[in-house]
Amino acid sequence: MELTERKMKILQAIIRNYLESGEPVGSRTISKFTDLHLSSATIRNEMSDLEEMGLIRQPHTSAGRIPTDAGYRLYVDNMLQGGQEEETSLKDVLLERGDRLEELLQQVVRLLSTNTNYPSMISAPVIRQGKIKFIQLSQIDPTDILGVVVIEGNVVRSTMIHVDEPLESKTLLRLNMLLNNALCGLSTDEITLGLVQEIKQQAGEHSEIAQHVIEAAAEAIHSDTKPRIYTSGADKILEYPELAEDNAKAGRLIGDFEEKKNLASIVQEALDSDDQDGDIQVYIGNEMPMASMQNCSVVTATYDLGGGMKGTIGVIGPKRMDYDRVIGVMKQIMRQLDELYKK
Repeated sequence: MELTERKMKILQAIIRNYLESGEPVGSRTISKFTDLHLSSATIRNEMSDLEEMGLIRQPHTSAGRIPTDAGYRLYVDNMLQGGQEEETSLKDVLLERGDRLEELLQQVVRLLSTNTNYPSMISAPVIRQGKIKFIQLSQIDPTDILGVVVIEGNVVRSTMIHVDEPLESKTLLRLNMLLNNALCGLSTDEITLGLVQEIKQQAGEHSEIAQHVIEAAAEAIHSDTKPRIYTSGADKILEYPELAEDNAKAGRLIGDFEEKKNLASIVQEALDSDDQDGDIQVYIGNEMPMASMQNCSVVTATYDLGGGMKGTIGVIGPKRMDYDRVIGVMKQIMRQLDELYKK
């Protein structure tokens, strides 16, 4: 069955009314809120078609219709393609940040929850495929060499390497040149066993020093692969009847959110999909693998601080969440975080 423009407008009207009221939507209500100028009978026929297509359903006999997960998905995809967003001025608030990134992230997640009225989360930025920028070996004392590795995002890892006797300055210079020429510009995925063996062979009797530096580089790149996550607004779950009516389920959802259970997988999913599918990701109902969140929708976005440093912001709410507002606010925050750290 073809999804005509008229059917799409009726579906959008059903969803928007249901988002606002939380009550099943009837044909008479739709006739008042569309520009189609159709009779209630015609709207009922179209609603019957939409129900047959699996986009809406009737929760009980003689009730109006509510969206299905498939209906929400179609609505959100259509909205994202249209580029709709609500302009909100948040930059002034973000500019009042503290000097520490952690303070800014805590402020952002509170701002996100306040402006959307949903539980919100933000992850601290992690390096995505960070590359080695610079390596420096320095003789600290006769038996110790300090190895310093700098990764994109200005992440620094140092390692102390014990030697039996001092290295001549020309030997230290040769090792610095060898390591920088071989490793700079590479991520750990590009450092193969063959390359490591080649570097060690060229380092000769100082191969252990080279091995220590390579290990320090790998540790620097992967030191923050489990991002810190900050949350705000867990109590807002109780404001939505469909999430709060079952006390046990509501308790599990709040507990999972406050204890950050499963949130790391949401963050990882958002970061992994960012390069392919764009900034905004929307997960509706059964699209969520976590049982406690299958009556929810989750909207995530990826912010980029430059230098390979990326993180995720997200909003969790009922399936009838105000997607237009949520996505608008998230785009504003994401864009302004980018501007603040890239200017």
